Amino acid sequence: MLLALAIACIFFIGYLSQTTGLCMVRGVKQAKAGNPFFLLAIMTSGTFAWVLIVSGHYFADMAPRSGFYATIYSFAGGLLFGLGASANGGCGVSTVSRFARGELPMFMTILGWIVAWLALEPLIPQATAPESIHLSGSIRYGILTALSLVVLCCLFFAKPERRKLWFSLLGIGLLGGLVFLYEPHWTPSGLLRSMSLSFWHSDNEKWPEATRFMLVAVLMLGMFVAAKLTGSFLLRSIALGSAAKHFAAGCLMGVGAVMAKGGNDTQLLVAMPSLSLNGFVAVASMVLGIFVGLKVLERR
Repeated sequence: MLLALAIACIFFIGYLSQTTGLCMVRGVKQAKAGNPFFLLAIMTSGTFAWVLIVSGHYFADMAPRSGFYATIYSFAGGLLFGLGASANGGCGVSTVSRFARGELPMFMTILGWIVAWLALEPLIPQATAPESIHLSGSIRYGILTALSLVVLCCLFFAKPERRKLWFSLLGIGLLGGLVFLYEPHWTPSGLLRSMSLSFWHSDNEKWPEATRFMLVAVLMLGMFVAAKLTGSFLLRSIALGSAAKHFAAGCLMGVGAVMAKGGNDTQLLVAMPSLSLNGFVAVASMVLGIFVGLKVLERR
């Protein structure tokens, strides 16, 4: 039953990601132009995921997820990820959604991720065991409740058209919380991390279960269906120069994700709702990296 619910939720996560155009690069571009709303909505998309994660703790006897303190690798990894995303023209989530709507150059970006995670991870400096943050339940849920109330107040005063978009992005986070109840490491970058750990430690027990691959496939299916229904699906071929650029950008994003313990999908929808300082620092440095990367590209 829980698997069926997770499949349905992740399908709609993919659908909403496609229809809302969820992309941190796009958000930073709009913020640079004087409109930070979309970036703010993305940054708060996981706000209500904690409600369902807490439900799993109390009703399904799941251990609450601990956050981690930030390290220099959180910042450096996020910065590299952001620089790669700016060169790629899309963050981790939007790369997958663009590939699902027929942009074949994004396959090279994904290939770059895989190379970075599976081939380069042992060579990438990273904090192997970041220190956990231990908060009492009252403090943890008090902070999360306060943050949620702030977002609700902002929603109340937002313009109707903005409110609809914000609700859609918050819905992605809420659905992500439901998927978390079935598989805490459900994101694409979480899947790649598990694959790399199994590969480099020669530990078959760490290899992801088939259902995790299925969840990512359903995520892409939701994106594909949304693209077809909205008429945005269009096959775009890969030019040699474009392939090299996207592959290099993907490698940079992958290296950054390894250092920061996850791409922007994991940080926004899993780490930040768990009050992980690692997630907050990583996302902030991703935004900085995207901003710097866009500035560099503008001057070329």
